[in-house]
Amino acid sequence: MAQNAAARECVFCAIVARRAEASVVHEDETVVVFMDLHPATPGHLLVVPRGHAVGLEDLDDATGRHVWSVGHDMARALRRSRLRCAGINVLVCDGEAAFQTVFHFHLHVIPRHAGDGWTLKAEPPARERSLLDRDAGAIRDAIAS
Repeated sequence: MAQNAAARECVFCAIVARRAEASVVHEDETVVVFMDLHPATPGHLLVVPRGHAVGLEDLDDATGRHVWSVGHDMARALRRSRLRCAGINVLVCDGEAAFQTVFHFHLHVIPRHAGDGWTLKAEPPARERSLLDRDAGAIRDAIAS
């Protein structure tokens, strides 16, 4: 019931159901692709599954594969469009700590140009091999369980 209530209040669910406006680029039985209302750069697209899923873990495998496939197609279309971008960022923000602001899974496909003003600033320090090996073991254990 909470999932249904969340979906009813979700802006992306409203867009998918055509109860809210969006500039739609593509749609099929699984996803809707539309322009981001607050784009990082002109042409910034969102690939959104029709079914309400909060994050990556909530997507079934087939939908997840389709979202990424359509994202790839949209990146290709952006490069071939009149927007003529020089690069593409593909981004998922999964969870509040990862800057997710709309809690319906979505894939950002962001066209990039030199000097476009949008940056991802990070200067992560190198991590010691022993710590990398420990982290790899923890992830392998999770995959096996």
